[in-house]
Amino acid sequence: MSTVSFDDDDDDEVARPRQSPSYQGEDTSVTTKLEIYAWYSYAIAAEVFAVVAVGAFVPVLLEQLARERGTFFSDRTKPCVDHPSGSGSTGDSTRFMAVRAENVQKEQCVITFLGSDVTTASFAMYTVSAAVVVQAITLICVSSFADYGPWRKKMLLAFAYTGSVVSALFIFVTPTVFYLAPLLVIIGVTCLGCSFTLLNAFLPLLVSNYPDDRIDDTSSDFELEALNPESSTATHRSDPEKLTRDLERSAKLSSTGLGLGYIAAVTAEILAIGIIVFFNKTNLAPNSPSLPIRTILLFVGIWWALFSIPTILHLRPRPGPPLPTQSKSVNRKRSAFLFYTTFSLSSSWTTFKRAIRLRQVTTFLIAWFLLSDSIATITGTAVLFARTELQMGTIAVALLSMTSIFAGILGAFFWPRIAAAFHLPPKSILLACSLLMECVPLYGLLGYIPFLQRHRVGGLQQPWEIYPLGAIHGFIMGGIGSYTRAVYAPLIPEGSEAAFFALYAVTDKGSSALGPGLVGYIVDRAGTIRPAFIFLAVLAILPGPLLCMLDVEKGRDDASRMARSCKGVEQEEEEDE
Repeated sequence: MSTVSFDDDDDDEVARPRQSPSYQGEDTSVTTKLEIYAWYSYAIAAEVFAVVAVGAFVPVLLEQLARERGTFFSDRTKPCVDHPSGSGSTGDSTRFMAVRAENVQKEQCVITFLGSDVTTASFAMYTVSAAVVVQAITLICVSSFADYGPWRKKMLLAFAYTGSVVSALFIFVTPTVFYLAPLLVIIGVTCLGCSFTLLNAFLPLLVSNYPDDRIDDTSSDFELEALNPESSTATHRSDPEKLTRDLERSAKLSSTGLGLGYIAAVTAEILAIGIIVFFNKTNLAPNSPSLPIRTILLFVGIWWALFSIPTILHLRPRPGPPLPTQSKSVNRKRSAFLFYTTFSLSSSWTTFKRAIRLRQVTTFLIAWFLLSDSIATITGTAVLFARTELQMGTIAVALLSMTSIFAGILGAFFWPRIAAAFHLPPKSILLACSLLMECVPLYGLLGYIPFLQRHRVGGLQQPWEIYPLGAIHGFIMGGIGSYTRAVYAPLIPEGSEAAFFALYAVTDKGSSALGPGLVGYIVDRAGTIRPAFIFLAVLAILPGPLLCMLDVEKGRDDASRMARSCKGVEQEEEEDE
């Protein structure tokens, strides 16, 4: 794991400014160890909610809460869950306690929600779709808060503690009020995505003010905001040596933060399994199979709040510059929040129109939309398939999540070595990962082969089969996570990194609404999840042809021409003024 070293005199809480501020309120103090640790601390805090809650237990809880109020798909008079009447049950309280005949062992349950009959699995998928739509819209509205003004840290902490409280509130969501769970999920997922965007906005500032005795006063005003393309506003390449050093530092900080976040997630997963084991050995929840999972989400909310405290104490606010149009605003009394939100929407629309003019950017974003949607849909469907079709308990699902995480870490480590060994460019690695993703739904479709059905093995008919498949999925995700940005970055016009990566983020988050919603529709009609693998197989193959068509070299040339054109227009406007 990468480490960050500082000189001894950098431990001071009050650091000397590195240069004269370029705008009113700019904080140019030297980045300290405490500030770096505070930045890491939030990654440790929020990654647990992302991996443990959203990735593993939230889909299970949504399905379980609905199941406890549902009836069988074939017979609407039979409840899916028969709660024990006595206190003698000490089995796995998180498993389904349903009255089933042998011929309905794997049948879906149905509930009535918002006036429609939906299966419990599709109930979870629809909730995920709604959550990512709201998250994407909110990201567009708050993007300027990451780049400009004094709101960056305030908004980060507001989203952090709202999300932590929402996670803790799941403890009160019983099956009788299961309809409140989707609302909490939507708020929690939105807070998670927005807080990470705001956290990433600090990365270029931390790197640009990193202590470095080799940088003199004339070059210290170089701020490499492109290191965090989701939140940066400009890129200045006047100092190639500093650019190289800042890229290395940014990679170290980013990879260390990601690694610490994954370690925290695995640690929390282990503690979550301990919570489930504790409930299984007591009589605390014989009538509420969802109580252990709700307790885990309470624990995750407390974790999120506690590990955000160092961020509150030691991460400097580092205000951004005023909005480019703020000084020209006629209506001075307008709400600052409304002003920033309006600017975000206007900037996003302008960026979208510019992206359409770049054919290679458009091709990549469409491919990324499909690939991201495929990843999110396969992940969510796999968890629900394990829960409903394979009848796996919560501990087994948690172990599946841990398997995928460990494989993802290995993938991030080995894919660069594969690329170096075979001299493959980033596009080839991304294309290979995209095509390999097809293995997951195709393996699920093997369950339709009569020979395998007779032997009841192969095609995800046995619970143990999903673990190696989860490892493959995680290994592929390690490559996709490592190389997607490397393919996209050269396609962006210089000076527009922030805006174009904001569009990238919206494409990533917004795409995850389509697939889960369609899978939910398929499950509602078929009464089982397995037919959805046909849709997943088609969805997984769609990004491949687009990535083959992508011409990175041409995209780089087009981006350079647009950057020169925009720069010429700006110079003409300055001369006219």
